[in-house]
Amino acid sequence: MQSWSDVAIPSVPGQGPPLRLFDTADRAVRPVTSGDTATMYVCGITPYDATHLGHAATYLTFDLVNRIWRDAGHDVHYVQNVTDVDDPLFERAERDGEDWVVLGMRETALFREDMEALRVLPPRDYIGAVESVNEVVELVEKLVASGAAYIVDDAEYPDVYFRTDATEQFGYESGYDHDTMMRFFAERGGDPERPGKRDPLDALLWRAERPGEPAWPSPFGAGRPGWHIECAAIALNRIGAGFDVQGGGSDLIFPHHEYSAAHAEAVTGDRRFARHYVHTGMIGLDGEKMSKSRGNLVFVSKLRGEGVDPAAIRLGLLSGHYRVDRPWTSEVLAAAEARLALWKQAAALPSAASAEDTVARLRQHLADDLDTPKALDALDGWATFAVERGGDDASAPGLFADAVDALLGVNLR
Repeated sequence: MQSWSDVAIPSVPGQGPPLRLFDTADRAVRPVTSGDTATMYVCGITPYDATHLGHAATYLTFDLVNRIWRDAGHDVHYVQNVTDVDDPLFERAERDGEDWVVLGMRETALFREDMEALRVLPPRDYIGAVESVNEVVELVEKLVASGAAYIVDDAEYPDVYFRTDATEQFGYESGYDHDTMMRFFAERGGDPERPGKRDPLDALLWRAERPGEPAWPSPFGAGRPGWHIECAAIALNRIGAGFDVQGGGSDLIFPHHEYSAAHAEAVTGDRRFARHYVHTGMIGLDGEKMSKSRGNLVFVSKLRGEGVDPAAIRLGLLSGHYRVDRPWTSEVLAAAEARLALWKQAAALPSAASAEDTVARLRQHLADDLDTPKALDALDGWATFAVERGGDDASAPGLFADAVDALLGVNLR
């Protein structure tokens, strides 16, 4: 699947401290110990509609991780999927009377445009579920052969399910108790009441063909992939088990990330699918989480169409800490637009006070679990002083602009 255009990143002198991120599984901020090549898998969209601000906040978070790694001299192997075959896509296509393939292609194209406008660094591998069906079939075969999965004894729909007890460590990633798992499983695409399952929490790996649904051949009969196995297969075949960061929104902690990890671990025998599980908070509007069910989604493309600078959208979403549920309001956007104007004014000065200490603080705050509020405050302080007082360092505005571009993804020129 085609990704979007790459973004040139300025080189900034110096280096910051090693990156530390909150790990959901360990419930603590820990160092991210990457090798020469840092590896990251972030779950992508289901393209029944395009990029709302909740999506954007998630991908901006992991764009910061990507930029921090690159600033530290790492090569980065970033993988992202597109769930371009799934129930929400079919439901939206049926509602609107259009082909689900056409809908998915159109919304994926709009998503790429939004990511490019927001200056998000593209993944090295951008993989759709449809193009990875053969990989999913191979992984499901291994799970069935090992006894980690079974075929439901149903003559009409012989679906394949993962055994929740196939790994001893199941549940370590979320840390949820059984009742919480059951609640989220039912709310987030699970089927606890499916007859024939051995355990209500067993997760679908392969859905046998139903009338009117797309299907692909497999040794267990025609059908299509389950949701969680898709990400396990794509990640294992691109960056392998034990990669540095698996990322997504906090609503993916369970069941999606718990099961994708368990599917992979049941095949590889590894203790952890990823070294770090990193999750972002939700973006709300009028005191409620943005969601399709509430009909309160704010789309990046709509804001762009209204003339909002994508850099201001980016700064507005980065003004809160990535792990915190936070609102999007007209005040947030206005503050971001004022901040962007101030920074551009400071970057356009012929000279200003030295920016080296400010750049060092920017790196320090970002390395400390992506503390963007403190990072933005540090940059505000320098920009305000530069505009009000000036200075005699002609290289300072250029260094400031380069650092903001390289580390925050905001072009001030």
